[in-house]
Formats: sequence, structure tokens, C-alpha cells
Amino acid sequence: MTPTTDRTDRTDGTDDCVLLRTEGRAAYLTLNRTEALNALSHTMVRRVDEALTAWEHDPAVETVVISGAGERGLCAGGDIRSIHADARSGGDASAAFWRDEYRLNARIARYPKPYVALMDGIVMGGGVGISAHGSVRIVTERSKVAMPETGIGFVPDVGGTYLLALAPGELGTHLGLTGVPVGAADALLCGLADHFVPADALSALGADLAAGSVPDVLPRHVREAPEGRLAADREWIDHCYAADTVEEIVERLLAAGTPAAKEAAETILAKSPTALKVTLAALRRVRDLGPLERVLEQEYRVSCAALSAPDLVEGIRAQVIDKDRAPRWSPATLAEVGEADVARFFAPLGARELSLAADAPQEVPW
Repeated sequence: MTPTTDRTDRTDGTDDCVLLRTEGRAAYLTLNRTEALNALSHTMVRRVDEALTAWEHDPAVETVVISGAGERGLCAGGDIRSIHADARSGGDASAAFWRDEYRLNARIARYPKPYVALMDGIVMGGGVGISAHGSVRIVTERSKVAMPETGIGFVPDVGGTYLLALAPGELGTHLGLTGVPVGAADALLCGLADHFVPADALSALGADLAAGSVPDVLPRHVREAPEGRLAADREWIDHCYAADTVEEIVERLLAAGTPAAKEAAETILAKSPTALKVTLAALRRVRDLGPLERVLEQEYRVSCAALSAPDLVEGIRAQVIDKDRAPRWSPATLAEVGEADVARFFAPLGARELSLAADAPQEVPW
């Protein structure tokens, strides 16, 4: 059934966590779970996918617009409290969630109609997956875009390693290992977004898309983004992160002689040693994989392996459950994480594999 004007759709129990409406030539999808900064549940992923199916086949819908309810951001990621509970119990709910989420990420990237993502405020983890694969990605002066997974003992997923590998030079490696959020200009530089629109113009942009096409409407609202930081740091970033190991990256950062590089090294050393090494390995493997779908297949293997590793449960406990910000990583140091420890994250899953690449186009951007 095609969503109609002013229709809202109930998802998780009594909460309207995904709001859908159509107006004129556009369809609007709003993530509406403000108490959790619009974090994605499995039900929300399914409802978004259902809406995209309906709108893809509705000739009245020319453009899809996704945004987040509230003032804080589009989406803070997946529901990591649920992932924590599932990992502790040895369940399979998280693997099922990722299977549908990654399929949705691939679908967004190949969606046949303009998919306009309003990446205002916090856009992290799963929030990047549901927006940065879209065809029109809008950031504002309030945008904070990040793949912060290493801080909870996890690895960038939702096609994040694909996006980071496409960033110029070693910017993607820097963002993947540190997990630091970037603003509008740096998101544009890294290829995580396409256009800057002031936050107070987003409502007008969305309304105009009901009456006009993206090429006609967008130029009226796009402005030049405020200056970022990463362009000025490219020299030390590209040199330091070109190293073959996380240990050598840290050594180069500490020897670079700039406060920003030293800060990056300290940030990295606070993350999960295992997650850091797996993240670097994943990013280095991406260029040999080809299209997004193959990268998502690799990420699914890595994510499933993380469920049985100690650092994911511990990282979420420290950052979200107990909030003591003092994770006890196991192993505790980079030197203790061996090649076999990293390799197990990439091991085939057999009958449990996620299979996406059969329908993927073969052209790749490398």
C-alpha cells in the first residue's frame, strides 16, 4: 500500500517511530524515536524498506526525503542497548537486524529515484548507513557525522568501510580508527555528503521538493559550508595513516610534532585494540572487493564475529550502560592482538553468509 499524505505508521509498540507522508511530488520519511536520538530498531529498518518499496512503484512520487525528528540529529546509529543484551545472551537477533539493515543500505545506494538525506545534527553509525548512500546528501552547520564503532569494541559497518575507503588519501582511515565526528565541510571533503544547506533552510527545501524536482529546487538553497579542519591536516594524516599497522600509525602520529596528530594518537589508544586492527584490515581489503554489496558482505562477517568477542559487550557497557567510560579491553594492548585474532573476523559464515553481490553492478569507483 502506498503511504498517503499525513499518514503516520505505528512501528514499535505504542511509539510512532517511523512517520511517512506524501505531498505533491515528494514522499517524506521521518525517523521519530527522539528519546533514543532516532536510533534504528529492526522494526524501523523493515518499515523504511516497506516505504521505499511502495514509493518506488508509485508514479506520483518523484523524490524521497529522509530526516530525523527532534532537534538533535537524524540518527545516532543502531539500537546498541539491544545489541548488548543480545550479545550477552548469545542470541541471533543482532545478526538478523544487520542482515536487513545492510540490505537496506544497498537498496538506498541503488534507489532509482532521488533519495534526499537531511543529515542535520548527529549522524553516526547506522545513521550514516541510512543517509550517506543516498543520491543527494545534505549537511548543515549542526552536522556531526561519524563512524565511532571502535569506541565500543565494534568495527565500522552499514557500508561505512566502503565510504571511508573512498575518501581522499588517508582521511577515511583517520575517521575509521579515531571515530571522531566531522562537520559539514569535512563531511563534504571526505565524500560523506554532497551539499551544504543552512539548518534553518531545511524546512523550505523539503517543502519545495513537493512542487519541484531536485535539480530545480536544490540550487536555491545550497550555500558554501563553513571552513573545516581536515584539509589543513592532510599532510600529516596522509603520511601517518599510510602505515601498514595500527602500531606504526600511532608511532607516526606521536612523532608528527603537531598537537592534532598527538591528540589523534591518544584517541586511538583509548579504543578497542582488536577493533582497531580489524578496522584497519577491513579498510585495506575494501579496494579488492569491488562494489558496495561485496563490502557489506564482508562487514556482515565482521559484525557477526564481533558478537562473540568480549570487547563489544564491554564497550557498550562502558559507554552506554554503566557510562563509566572505562572499558576493560581484552586483549588490552595492540601488541597482544595477533594476526589470527584479526583473521577470525573475516572467516566465511557458510550457510549464514549475507549474499548481496549477485545483483550488484560490476563497475567500481576505485
